[in-house]
Amino acid sequence: MKRLLLILATGMLLGSCTSKPEWIKNFNSGSALGTTYHITYISKDKLDYQKEIDSVFEVINRSMSTYMPTSDISKINMGDTTVVVDHMFRDVFELSKEIYDRSNGYFDPTVGSLVNAWGFGPGKQIALDSLKVDSILQYVGFDKVGISANNLVTKADANIYFDFNAIAKGYAIDRLALMLENHGITDYLVEVGGEIVAKGENKVKEKQWVVGIDNPEGDDKPKILINLKNTALASSGNYRKFRVDSITGNKFVHTIDPKTGYTKNSNILGASVIANNCAKADGYATALMAMDLEDSKKLLENDPTIEAYIIYSDQQGKTQSFVTKGFTALLLE
Repeated sequence: MKRLLLILATGMLLGSCTSKPEWIKNFNSGSALGTTYHITYISKDKLDYQKEIDSVFEVINRSMSTYMPTSDISKINMGDTTVVVDHMFRDVFELSKEIYDRSNGYFDPTVGSLVNAWGFGPGKQIALDSLKVDSILQYVGFDKVGISANNLVTKADANIYFDFNAIAKGYAIDRLALMLENHGITDYLVEVGGEIVAKGENKVKEKQWVVGIDNPEGDDKPKILINLKNTALASSGNYRKFRVDSITGNKFVHTIDPKTGYTKNSNILGASVIANNCAKADGYATALMAMDLEDSKKLLENDPTIEAYIIYSDQQGKTQSFVTKGFTALLLE
């Protein structure tokens, strides 16, 4: 009897050592925030967090969507000074101020009036000349706004127009990641409009998460592939987001220079940033598109919390890249 028990116990021990846990890949996709999303999360049971995902997008829109007339940000933009903003709005506001300061004002969510005027926002597009651009510039500057202890937004001028679209998408991804973690999910890949947060690994394939960076020269194949683990990636580029004037044929890119008020037709083709959260990566990717390359290099040298991959055109028109050391370590051969 003792021998039989010993055999059974040994068999159970061997079985527990040799059998692998069965992992399930759960997947949700759809449209939100004016783009598409794809969310993969690994678990031992079949799960579906679609309702929770929809809820995250709903609260983000209700707080910060300039395309929703009843959102908090829309009410503030229309001059309502009584709106008590939620903690999400405050999170994005405070991070925006930090990036505004560190980028020397090149990341500026009060550029919304210019975004509308150039035809890239929900507001009315207008014909612009130097006088009109200068008149709108007086309403631009994140140093002209504030947020009180009781969560009321203050503006130096009622015409200042907030636009958090260059950072809110990244923040939404962070909130989706937090939702998954609150449900005990430790391995996931959240992608919304090309911005990504990756946690853990793809345990179904027993591999790290691998993502690609778009090629600004129009090739459908990714420019590069990188491994992502416990970090966030955001990219910005002018090679797809632009508007062509139907009368003049002039091309206007979506990046607005908050210093000049004009669209930024620079030699920077694309910028990808890695940071510990996607809102931060999103904001800095936008800032690097508006900054000159040398200023971007200085910013990156002085901030060890972000890594970047910048694609640019040199003086001979050839495509080149600048890559920080931390970003290089993630590149796949």
